[in-house]
Amino acid sequence: MERTLVLIKPDGVQRKLVGEIIKKFENKGLKIIGLKMINISIPLAKKLYEMHKDKPFFRCLIKFTTAGPNVALVLEGREAVSMIRKIIGETTPEESRPGSIRGDYAIHERFNLVHSADSKENAEREIRLLFKPQELCKYSQILHPWLYGGKGIDR
Repeated sequence: MERTLVLIKPDGVQRKLVGEIIKKFENKGLKIIGLKMINISIPLAKKLYEMHKDKPFFRCLIKFTTAGPNVALVLEGREAVSMIRKIIGETTPEESRPGSIRGDYAIHERFNLVHSADSKENAEREIRLLFKPQELCKYSQILHPWLYGGKGIDR
């Protein structure tokens, strides 16, 4: 199973969309293995978004990310990185399909509610930045065989 990081950014928290956003992931069969509300410091935000450090929006991104609490999630599932990117939608709300998080709720490309890792490698890096290993839970789901195939439950 693949795992990835999702941040519900300060605008998602302020607009009280945390439950709606998490529901989209759970409805798709993704398993939450880490969840916490955090205030991201400026140094941590710079590490998180270091790939954008030379882009013109970097300063605004750091200021926005650190402006209020974020909800950090670690989600697990088959092809989790690409599946979550589809659930989230395009960066620009106007380009996001209806039914995606940004297509349904985002208003502006800078305030687009969520961040997700764009690759397996970045997912692991971002998870390490925001979660200690002991903060991630390992557990079985009874529906796992029906969601992902494989052996059913013995009767």
